[in-house]
Amino acid sequence: MPQITVDHSVDVKLDRRAFAAELHPLVGEVIGAAVAECKTRFRRVEESYVGDGAAAREVVLLEIRILDGRTVEQRTALAEALLGLLERSAVAAEGVELHLAVDVVEMDRRTYRKSVSAAG
Repeated sequence: MPQITVDHSVDVKLDRRAFAAELHPLVGEVIGAAVAECKTRFRRVEESYVGDGAAAREVVLLEIRILDGRTVEQRTALAEALLGLLERSAVAAEGVELHLAVDVVEMDRRTYRKSVSAAG
């Protein structure tokens, strides 16, 4: 069920396929989610500004939405593990500052719904 969105500056080097291949099992390991249920989308961001915008800076923001019910410790461990993965995976150009952030968001089990259908 985890829904993951990775927004990143267009110039950040990130092997999306390799990142997702490592990301999904990591999520499963840390919070016990089924790897087959993890869904990740990547969005390149043409422009982003940090601070006053004067210095060259790149940004990667990862948001993961999970069903509620995990402890603060589990969510914190997940955020720290995902930040570590970003630190190992995302690369900015030489001399460019890279800002990384992770946000773990809880979704209400009582109101969350999903549907899966086969084509055809």
